[in-house]
Amino acid sequence: MARRRVLVAVDEHEDRARAQARTVATLFDPDAAEVVVHHDFTDNPEGAYIDQIGSVRRAREAFEADGFDVTLHETSGDPATAIVDAAAEVDADTICIYGRRRSPAGKALFGSVAQSVILTADRPVIVAPERADEKGDAA
Repeated sequence: MARRRVLVAVDEHEDRARAQARTVATLFDPDAAEVVVHHDFTDNPEGAYIDQIGSVRRAREAFEADGFDVTLHETSGDPATAIVDAAAEVDADTICIYGRRRSPAGKALFGSVAQSVILTADRPVIVAPERADEKGDAA
């Protein structure tokens, strides 16, 4: 059986990246899947590299601790377009994004990267849920 490739698109929030790693680890066997941790730089005037981003490091550490093979992938530009294009570029079978709770009005006013990825991707999209323990609430 061929190994699956999961593109995990992380932003700069470490808790979200950990939630995505937990979600992927519960759905995939590390012997049957590899992970590509992707970060899109929408603004990078300092010229940072992907491995300098804390959320990327946390995700990579979590995946490696669970036994996954991990590679890093970076882009710059519109996040939703970059995620979909990156998935095609690395030939990902699945995309994992983080879903924040937002009102319909908030999505309409500010846009939603998650919504755009779900609507434009030509492959399955997993949305890692927001969890109470990440907000400091009791689990």
